[in-house]
Amino acid sequence: MHILQVNCFYDRGSTGRIVADIRREALSAGHTVTVCYGRHAAAPTEGVHKVSSEREAKVHSVLSKLWGVEFGFSPAATARVIRHIREEKPDVVHLHCLNGHFINVYRLVKYLKKHRIRTVLTLHAEIMHTAGCEHALDCEKWTSECHRCPKIRGKLSRFVRDDARHCFRKMKAAFDGFPELTVVGVSAWLTARAARSPIFRGARFATVGNGVNTAVFAPQDTAALRQRLALGDEKVILYVTPHFAHALKGGAEMLAMARRMPECRFIIVGFDGDPAALPENVTPIAHTQDPLEMAAFYTLADVTLLTSVRETFSMVTAESLCCGTPVVGYEAGAPETIALPAYSTFVPQGDRDALEAALRTALLTSYDAAAMSAAAREAYAPRTMTSAYLALYGGDA
Repeated sequence: MHILQVNCFYDRGSTGRIVADIRREALSAGHTVTVCYGRHAAAPTEGVHKVSSEREAKVHSVLSKLWGVEFGFSPAATARVIRHIREEKPDVVHLHCLNGHFINVYRLVKYLKKHRIRTVLTLHAEIMHTAGCEHALDCEKWTSECHRCPKIRGKLSRFVRDDARHCFRKMKAAFDGFPELTVVGVSAWLTARAARSPIFRGARFATVGNGVNTAVFAPQDTAALRQRLALGDEKVILYVTPHFAHALKGGAEMLAMARRMPECRFIIVGFDGDPAALPENVTPIAHTQDPLEMAAFYTLADVTLLTSVRETFSMVTAESLCCGTPVVGYEAGAPETIALPAYSTFVPQGDRDALEAALRTALLTSYDAAAMSAAAREAYAPRTMTSAYLALYGGDA
């Protein structure tokens, strides 16, 4: 079977690594795999093609801001992807993360629909079934038709039209009447959300959890890291974030827990603020691009804390469990549905008393780290994810 994947990145960031994992596992199973990606050049790899120039992506970004249309530009990159599809004639096209200003989604989807090409669309956020909003949170407009949205407004076009309604109708028109489409949520929570959107009316739905590089995210030797951080015998609570200051990631809630639990050492991996503003028991660490180092941080911690307002999967949860470290956090949509219940606790959003109590209980609980890691690495293994996708593609799972 010939599989063609399209994503913003390749082997970079969470979705880029997922695409690389699917490619690797599918190739080992004897399938042919092509990847078309848009942003940041990856190492030269056979069958992997960068379709967008960074210049074209920047133009796309500017036009999106001016006209309020996230997915309507990048004609050259879109033509390259369509050319690969036309020339290679894949059995299935797998669309992943299509934001990032590298492709005209409307044109691509209409091409796939017109030529009746079997298509799998994996949702890593809510941006496709809302037609432009990454996290709808408590807004329900997308369940009928988005309109008058403060997030989707072009600097020029907002004076002459309702950009949110315009984008919603364009996305719905692109997907309408596409019987070969299967929409996949990376969590059951996200799949259920997508099924409520008129954009995907008539589509098939499935849920496939994300895979984790289980060869890396496993218990690690932490002696060197413990020495580097000058840790004593205090309990360690880990907080991992790509954007500490982003309100959706709940950095303020993490700091509240640090102030409530001064006897514990809180470590932030991904801190990008002012260290002087942190409580004394908080250790800030800049972003790490080394997966082995990240695995060592997870292994070092007694508990990983998740305070996000909303997550559609939570790689932090999966990676932590794979390293044998339990997770405590706020209910945020998907994390509580994809976590291993025996090794995780989630409490109502914003209930700091309940969150502190759950953290203290976890710190006093004797978990079997080896059993936790083994169960997680089976649940989140790339082969588990790829087998599910091969079944959806119509190949041998």
